[in-house]
Amino acid sequence: MAIKRIWHGWTTPERADAYQALLHDEIFPGIQAMNIDGFVGIELMRRPDGDEVEFVTIMEFDSLEDVIAFQGDDYASAYVPDAARKILKRWDATSAHYQVVER
Repeated sequence: MAIKRIWHGWTTPERADAYQALLHDEIFPGIQAMNIDGFVGIELMRRPDGDEVEFVTIMEFDSLEDVIAFQGDDYASAYVPDAARKILKRWDATSAHYQVVER
């Protein structure tokens, strides 16, 4: 059963484009280069949120075991590389995991 891994991060409007570019140019290709079995893909969403810009990533895996292969036994921990931490204002410390039960 497919698993969706959902995570939120926020930055300032001034840094939002830089963060989006970092995801597109470095972080997402880096995840894809890991060649994780069962990794299906990643989606990025963005919205203004008051004096911040919220980003949501949704990663899809074939199974929870594939998520663990990506993140380790503490699979709920957020994956936030140092370059992202320098741009983000705040972020969720953990990711939520949902089973896809219907499409």
